Amino acid sequence: MVTREDIIWLGLVAGVTGGLTGGMALGIGLNLVVQGVHAGWLLLLPGAPLSGLIGWLMARRLAERLPPEGPGR
Repeated sequence: MVTREDIIWLGLVAGVTGGLTGGMALGIGLNLVVQGVHAGWLLLLPGAPLSGLIGWLMARRLAERLPPEGPGR
């Protein structure tokens, strides 16, 4: 069963890892674009959705631990 502690850790870990990976992709991509390297857009544009994707994947893994909902719930 998923506890309150699991949900708190999910929020903390998803925020930190999402912020780090998305922030690094945005920072490196923006640096490359400013220097005139057009391939930097490949890092810059998916930077924000990448950070949300990490949290979504972690939440799905946590949700798999929930018991299945029956007709009585």
